[in-house]
Amino acid sequence: MSDAQGNPSFSAPHSIEYAYRRSVGPILSRFFTGLRDRQIVGTRTADGRVLVPPAEYDPDTGEAVDEVVEVGPSGVVTSWSWIVNPLPAHPLDHPFAFALVKLDGATTSLLHAVDTGNESLMRTGMRVRPRWRDDPQGEILDIQCFEPEEGS
Repeated sequence: MSDAQGNPSFSAPHSIEYAYRRSVGPILSRFFTGLRDRQIVGTRTADGRVLVPPAEYDPDTGEAVDEVVEVGPSGVVTSWSWIVNPLPAHPLDHPFAFALVKLDGATTSLLHAVDTGNESLMRTGMRVRPRWRDDPQGEILDIQCFEPEEGS
């Protein structure tokens, strides 16, 4: 094989894959079990912050975190970006926002899809609630997306 100038070219086909399963441990297991039960939980750090999604260790101190607390399910959009042309791997097949949602009782925000139906209806500060999947499986997509609360 050679390029347009006659120089030899080489190729090395390869595939990137991660052929393993990760054990989620007690904290994330509780998070995913909660999603299956249509409940959202976070973890409380020693200084009182509530992390969502939950973390096993405080990102600021490295201390183990083991107190699980219920949050939300509603919250406030803190930031967002509108997706005009969703890709096949996206959670919705029509335009939507990826947003950071700070759930009631949480200190941090959760990244998820928000479906307002129209970009003009999307705004920072709006209250949203989860739209749950009909057949929850214990995974993040048990929340199909968030949607505006009534009157929001």
